[in-house]
Amino acid sequence: MDKINIFGVSGHAKVILDTLQVTQNKIGTLYDDRAPYSFLDYKVIKPSFIDAKNSFIIAIGNNKTRKKIATTLLAANSFGKAIHPSAIIANSAMINAGTVVMAKAIINASSKIGKHVIINTGSIIEHDCIINDYIHISPSATLCGNVHIGEGTQIGAGAIILPNINIGKWAIIGAGSVVIKDVPDNVTVVGNPARIIKK
Repeated sequence: MDKINIFGVSGHAKVILDTLQVTQNKIGTLYDDRAPYSFLDYKVIKPSFIDAKNSFIIAIGNNKTRKKIATTLLAANSFGKAIHPSAIIANSAMINAGTVVMAKAIINASSKIGKHVIINTGSIIEHDCIINDYIHISPSATLCGNVHIGEGTQIGAGAIILPNINIGKWAIIGAGSVVIKDVPDNVTVVGNPARIIKK
């Protein structure tokens, strides 16, 4: 089994490392701009010495930063996945490279998950959802059936997206919000029902 390198050392990296350990993936090298130092007994080095032999997971929660690293610094490298064994993934669901699925998450039938997506702890992705690249679904968020989400959007913790809703690119859905209608690109919505508070 190939090793998986981790780019970025933070709290998010701790969760990804735990997921890789419980799935018995081999951990490669940890990279961070603040190196050299150690992190959870792993040596951390600067990204100027990238080992391209192994695949990568970008352990950075910020969607824009994750995209920048994936498309510039690591563009020539391959990407792995980390899926916690307690997650429930339908056989017909598709999950692309660089994506992480945390403990107790559920991804149901015919859903499609893009590249470098974070499906966080206990979140639910119902049937036929389309989650594009560089999205973060925060803990305990629920996407009901046939929800489509554009690139780079952040779904806050505990948010609920009702069925057949389209959410644009680079939007922010506030924690605990209930989204009952489509959301355009580049806005922040909060509340129950969710309303736009920032464009």
